[in-house]
Amino acid sequence: MSATLIQPDVAPAVQPQGCTNFKLRQLLRRVSQRYDAELAQAGLKTTQYSLLSQVLHRGPIRPGDLARFMTMDASTLTRNLKPLVAAGWLEVAAGEDGRSRLVHITDAGREKRAQAQSGWRRAQLQLNAQLGVERVLALHALIDEALPLLADDAPQENLQESGDHDA
Repeated sequence: MSATLIQPDVAPAVQPQGCTNFKLRQLLRRVSQRYDAELAQAGLKTTQYSLLSQVLHRGPIRPGDLARFMTMDASTLTRNLKPLVAAGWLEVAAGEDGRSRLVHITDAGREKRAQAQSGWRRAQLQLNAQLGVERVLALHALIDEALPLLADDAPQENLQESGDHDA
């Protein structure tokens, strides 16, 4: 099942009602609650698990590249890295030149992530069961399609004012 976005030059017959931001936040809160409950058993928050996972798979990585990949600003990344560095799970060290920095995962960070991975897997399987695998696949496809369209460098064509309610 594949979700498709409406082409920007084709106006839909019916406009969405309500605030998209509010609806997405409601969904995100529900999904996050499930992951947070499972990851808490390993002493991690969802954002911490994500950072450990991304640094494990992409590291060593420059903080700016990590922030861009995770779609977060540099100050948020720095704030989120601090407890992981303090716990000894990540390390920020000098890069190739004196001005650059690289984020590395430590052995303790690998162990912590491995400890939390079973909780992440349980949350993922629970979500798949509750929503249905086809719906989760469609949601992933829609998100993957929408993210580049919302990138800072995406063209801002056909923006229309809507009379929809604010959140």
